[in-house]
Amino acid sequence: MIDKRFEGTDQYIATKDLQVAVNAAIVLERPLLVKGEPGTGKTMLAHEVAKALELNLITWHIKSTSTAQQGLYEYDAVSRLRDSQLGDDRVRDIGNYIIPGKLWEAFTADAPTVTLIDEVDKADIEFPNDLLLELDRMEFYVYETKETVRARQRPIIIITSNNEKDLPDAFLRRCFFHYIRFPDKETMKRIVQVHHPDLHESLLKEALEVFFQFREVQGLKKKPSTSELIDWIKLLMVENIPADYLANLDLSKELPPMYGAMLKNEQDVHAFERLRFMQRRM
Repeated sequence: MIDKRFEGTDQYIATKDLQVAVNAAIVLERPLLVKGEPGTGKTMLAHEVAKALELNLITWHIKSTSTAQQGLYEYDAVSRLRDSQLGDDRVRDIGNYIIPGKLWEAFTADAPTVTLIDEVDKADIEFPNDLLLELDRMEFYVYETKETVRARQRPIIIITSNNEKDLPDAFLRRCFFHYIRFPDKETMKRIVQVHHPDLHESLLKEALEVFFQFREVQGLKKKPSTSELIDWIKLLMVENIPADYLANLDLSKELPPMYGAMLKNEQDVHAFERLRFMQRRM
């Protein structure tokens, strides 16, 4: 049992709700499923939990081609066939061709780890179901070597999802769920100050006003996220954009400087163009 509690770190502002979710998942010994808008710190959460609890981090980034089996182990039959043709004595032990996956690594670690399964919804819909037994029992069977790999120390498993597809109910029942709500202005201010401690208060205030106005524009395909705000403010500082300029900015007439840090596709640029057109007609 982990004897420390997660309360955020100097580099990661965790709300009380998020702290409760992390600590509840640890106590219940269940995976923590974290959802939220892209850029709200879901992936970074695992890194900061590992740092705060002084545990090693194991990261499994999921792709559209990922399978649950890859997280357990893979059998390299091609290499074994090649070695047998070359007369290599290694072929006598099939274990030489078993490649441990990320969950194997987490299960066999000498100390508890934080194990991140990142963007689980990128994979096939059956991917989460294929891990039900392994995540529940913290063990899996290796058919080639006829051995069972059991967790020496139960890892803290954090699973992230961008809500690209619905996850199976059976999988959801085995998780503790938390949705990271988009930060309010006060929380966002604290987040930005962590990344830009030398930022002048007036520029921060006006940048936040523009940013939240951005997010309220109707028709945006992708609203700017926390990470994009941090990048945009960095550019404002580098270019010495004064706070007064942002204070007098009218988004119905012009886009802010370096808007490419926040708008990521042509549809959203067109949304602002439509806004300006409608304002001119009024």
